Amino acid sequence: MPDSESTGSPGQKPPVDRKPDGSKLNPDLISREQRQGSRPGDIFVRVNRPRGFQKVGPGHFLATPEAHIPQGRADRLFLAIKRIFIGRPLAKVEESQERLGVAKALAVFGSDAISSSAYATEAALLILMTAGSAALHISLYTAVAVSVVFAIVVLSYRQIVYAYPQGGGAYNVSKTNLGKMPSLIAAAALVIDYILTVAVSIVAGVQAITSALIVSGHGHWIQILNDKLPGVAEPAVVLCLVFIGLMTLINLRGVRESGTVFSIPTYLFIMGMIAVLAIGIFKAINGTLAPASPPPVLPVLAPVTLWLVLHAFSSGAVAMTGTEAISNGVPSFKPPESRNAARTMTLMAVCLSAFFLGISFLANHMHLVPGTETIISQTALAVFGPNIIYYIFQIATMGILVVAANTAFSGFPRLASVLAADGFMPRQFLFKGDRLAFSTGILALGVAASVLVVLFQGNIGSLINLYAIGVFLAFSLSNSGMVIHWFRAKTRGWRINMVVNGTAAVMTAIILVIAIATKFTEGGWIVIVMAPLIVLLLLATRDHYDRVAAQLRVIEGEPLPSKLEHITILPIDDVNRASLRAMAFVRSISSESLVLHVSTNPERAERLKRKMAKFAPDFKLVIVESPTSSFVQPMITYINAIHSQSPDTLVTIVFPEFIPAHWWEQFLHNRTARRLYRVFEKHPNVAVVLVPYQLVK
Repeated sequence: MPDSESTGSPGQKPPVDRKPDGSKLNPDLISREQRQGSRPGDIFVRVNRPRGFQKVGPGHFLATPEAHIPQGRADRLFLAIKRIFIGRPLAKVEESQERLGVAKALAVFGSDAISSSAYATEAALLILMTAGSAALHISLYTAVAVSVVFAIVVLSYRQIVYAYPQGGGAYNVSKTNLGKMPSLIAAAALVIDYILTVAVSIVAGVQAITSALIVSGHGHWIQILNDKLPGVAEPAVVLCLVFIGLMTLINLRGVRESGTVFSIPTYLFIMGMIAVLAIGIFKAINGTLAPASPPPVLPVLAPVTLWLVLHAFSSGAVAMTGTEAISNGVPSFKPPESRNAARTMTLMAVCLSAFFLGISFLANHMHLVPGTETIISQTALAVFGPNIIYYIFQIATMGILVVAANTAFSGFPRLASVLAADGFMPRQFLFKGDRLAFSTGILALGVAASVLVVLFQGNIGSLINLYAIGVFLAFSLSNSGMVIHWFRAKTRGWRINMVVNGTAAVMTAIILVIAIATKFTEGGWIVIVMAPLIVLLLLATRDHYDRVAAQLRVIEGEPLPSKLEHITILPIDDVNRASLRAMAFVRSISSESLVLHVSTNPERAERLKRKMAKFAPDFKLVIVESPTSSFVQPMITYINAIHSQSPDTLVTIVFPEFIPAHWWEQFLHNRTARRLYRVFEKHPNVAVVLVPYQLVK
């Protein structure tokens, strides 16, 4: 706001800011103007201070919130809508307030692993049921085996969060200890894993809804919607896309706010699962636990073999997905970051192991079989009965499965920012949005997951077949890297730590081989093909940045340009106020210039000659006749011919452009200057300038 300062004694002339070069520009944005006081001899100086900025020091300003308000009406409307959905912009000093404690972090980073207990048992049973009803009991043993491996993996990742508190997980560990290519392979595996996490979690959540509809007797609505929307995506797919959109929007609002929102379904599911297991195990012990309908007798389609058991084990191993996210997101925790991350990982592991083993035990006890209703739905129905508690639990299951996608929304953008900092992903992934969240990464993940859901039409069986390979590839590489880390560091307890990571590396490598062998023909080949393609894309991105940096690098002792030789070309269609203003601009920047007119009408060209002789006789006029109605290509050809005479000379093309008073009036004009600007803006050794002329109402 402007204010005034008295100069002191009457008759003394106050000091006034004067720039030595006599220019009208004032980079400090503070101006002073003299004003006569009410009494003779009184002189005041009015100090005009800039709006939107706070001066910190000479040539140093701090932009205030007012500086972020756009001038245009349409831009202000967009900003208002954006703030409704995303919230007010956060200052960087507020970033510490956006960090997570253990309670919220369990919802943000642990929901994926915890929620996998809702479908991991079913994934194993889908494989075992091909061997008949008698083979279903094997799922309990595969659950125990998966839990043992999971415990070892969690112990190893607790060490990673202490050793690499900067985040990055498998990528950072592999880069430091194994080299560039292993780290990029780990990054590719994690990218695939995060996209699949969103797709699988959302699809599984929608399945929880459909299971509840079937139990309630309203399953026919699904078929009705399919019949009413012929040729359109299935209602389940549309619902998946809606949930992905909601997850994207909530994450754009920031880490802390998303943690608050996602804590509700996460803890509701945890309490619900504790109730299901406690009541279910009690009923199983006293012999009162039975499914709502007798399980069908399954035909024997394949014998029970080691291959079948390994296949079931690799399918059940999807329960371990999401473990990596905490190690990627260590910087998001409140201090002490590593200790809080380790505590969160321990709580996550306890919840997942107990839920996975409990559901597997109850499903095995009741001989449940996957069908139109999910295993977890059948279990809850047997425990609670078809009452309000069952439906609340199904809503909680749906909620955590949808929320589980948030693990990827938290992990992928941070991983992408680390890769961008190393030059392997576009720089846009490096920067945070208004809410201090990695907005580009969040949006990219939402789009990629949506495409995947549409391609697979929301089929969770097909999506899960792609899941485990990328997960265990990252596990194996990160633990192998930690073995080398401990061998080099030799810190206290390094031998025990190396044994833990070494054991985890061997076990996850074995599971990786099993997953590739058993899932290759069921869609696993897609991951095996996609991972190298992503690595090549990462390398190509880094190669581009390296080439750009090499060409822009300033080398000491190398002759540098101090002044550019250039010629200015002013293409015009007529002599008017807009073109005359552009000519005035050309006079101020260049001593060698010409006006170019591509003529498609001889009479119009003659009138232009007369106007130029009258209003701008100091300019050289060049007329290029075009025998057709086209004027763009002859103009390009002429400018290329000028440029070829002296390839090192910079050609500056100045386009006059008038700006209509109303936005809708632009559709009444050809906007030729804008079209020509797009033609020349990427031309080598050509600078393009638009000189605007604002029309009034």
